[in-house]
Amino acid sequence: MKFNQVEFDTYFKQYPDEKGFYGKYGGSYIPAELQAAMDEITQAYFTICKSSKFVSELRRIRREFQGRPTPVSYLERISGTLGNVQLYVKREDLNHTGAHKLNHCMGEALLAKYMGKKKVIAETGAGQHGVALATAAAYFGLECDIYMGAVDIRKQAPNVARMKILGANVIEVTHGLQTLKEAVDAAFEAYCREYRNAIYCIGSALGPHPFPLMVRDFQAVVGYEARDQFLEMTGMFPDEVCACVGGGSNSIGMFIPFLDDPVDITGIEPLGRGETLGDHAASMKFGEKGIMHGFESIMLKDVNGEPAPVYSIASGLDYPSVGPEHAFLHDLGRVKYETVGDEEAMEAFFKLSRYEGIIPAIESSHAVAYAMRRAKEKKLGSILVCLSGRGDKDIDYVVEHYGYGEQFLD
Repeated sequence: MKFNQVEFDTYFKQYPDEKGFYGKYGGSYIPAELQAAMDEITQAYFTICKSSKFVSELRRIRREFQGRPTPVSYLERISGTLGNVQLYVKREDLNHTGAHKLNHCMGEALLAKYMGKKKVIAETGAGQHGVALATAAAYFGLECDIYMGAVDIRKQAPNVARMKILGANVIEVTHGLQTLKEAVDAAFEAYCREYRNAIYCIGSALGPHPFPLMVRDFQAVVGYEARDQFLEMTGMFPDEVCACVGGGSNSIGMFIPFLDDPVDITGIEPLGRGETLGDHAASMKFGEKGIMHGFESIMLKDVNGEPAPVYSIASGLDYPSVGPEHAFLHDLGRVKYETVGDEEAMEAFFKLSRYEGIIPAIESSHAVAYAMRRAKEKKLGSILVCLSGRGDKDIDYVVEHYGYGEQFLD
């Protein structure tokens, strides 16, 4: 398929280029000393991670430890309320640790082992990436430092406990808004001090090259599995594929295998409380080109051109930028980006729980909400949703603020 002069049958040979750019987005904007560490990781990725030994070991881990492949489920009861559009979900909530994050964490930690590193360092928002990396560190016998904003620590107490049980050192970040952006700042600063003995395992498909590429490639297992499973189940492609987008790890992994297929692809950003700056984290809808955390992409800026304060009910989505490949696919028009607010996401959270017996992460609920809305518009067809994680981590917060959801149920 050719789309706006880009040949998607050869896409992976073209993007990113050798400097880590997807069109005008991406790259590596970091101090020279740290660039040497990035170059080391890049070299290791293209040699170690492409070797048959590494690939075989990672495939064994995914099969025997992670429980892959995860299934695709048909949402029969919800679909029945929406007319003739059939909704399906790719069940990353059933991946070990309860989310898609382990897909790249096991790959990154395995690479760290091959490189002889002793520690892994990362940030986390909702805690799913932190739990996944703590799990990978325990599996491979590595030290693990997880930086997490104070607001998110209070909001995601179950995941904080899980990280500590797994042996991770959870470091509270108390400056700024005390959420995901500040956690990334703190983790990156720590890595600058410790890069000789540690590897930074970024939590999404962003950051300086080669991180967006690595996370994309490790997460693409989600989309490749889903594509094959859907074809086996139905004999055809879905009409549309969608996933929630914060930094963009689950979504880029879901989207990449479908780029060359006759399928609409949609990313869903958090509209939060509304369109006022500071009330949402919808960088594609309201952002502009800018550089932060070592890469160039589309970002939300304040009046001084700095990263703007952001908000989402989903801790894993409240980031003021997006992965560079998402920005590139947005500009090409191959992927469209829509928004879902807090209340619509929570309605989907409770309906999926009550009608299908699946308690989703609030992040994933944004994608489910969009699919339900879109189903009412489409009248016919099928939509495949990446259900990026389960909602165990959100239960305390949800019950405190929304009760048991009777107000959302028909």
